[in-house]
Amino acid sequence: MKPADHPEFYRLPPPPGRSRESTIVLDRHGQFFHDGRPVEHRGLANGFHRWICRHPDDGRFILSNGYDWCYFTVEATPYFVTSLSLNDSVEITLSDGTSEPLDGATLRLDDDDVLRLKVKQGAFEARFGRLAQLQIAPLLSEDEPMAVVIAGRRYPIEGGVRV
Repeated sequence: MKPADHPEFYRLPPPPGRSRESTIVLDRHGQFFHDGRPVEHRGLANGFHRWICRHPDDGRFILSNGYDWCYFTVEATPYFVTSLSLNDSVEITLSDGTSEPLDGATLRLDDDDVLRLKVKQGAFEARFGRLAQLQIAPLLSEDEPMAVVIAGRRYPIEGGVRV
């Protein structure tokens, strides 16, 4: 049993002399930074991606490994689509290593013309990485407004206006 399994885990004070606030930042490209410097240790960065959740009381983003937790800053989205699998269905792989079906109904373009969508049963938003944005190209419709076609169904992309 991990401490996080205790119902009061997120309400316990931090260790003496410590704070739950951190200088950890997840930038708009999916890179973690600590004290302004990139987190270069691949294992630690992967762990951070897997530990993302929301504080149950205030909804702020936290990193929790089940033994301790801290708040951190998210510049754009907490998750990133790292790749797509185009087989009988369309599966996305997220920055935390999990996969799920692509929900075409939630696709939209952000101000930087990067695709975003809802993930984790609609609880979070994810931003497409460069590879994933290229991999979705075969699903794009030629018609206006911009849309993807998945299993014969057309999903308009919010904000997708071709110039």
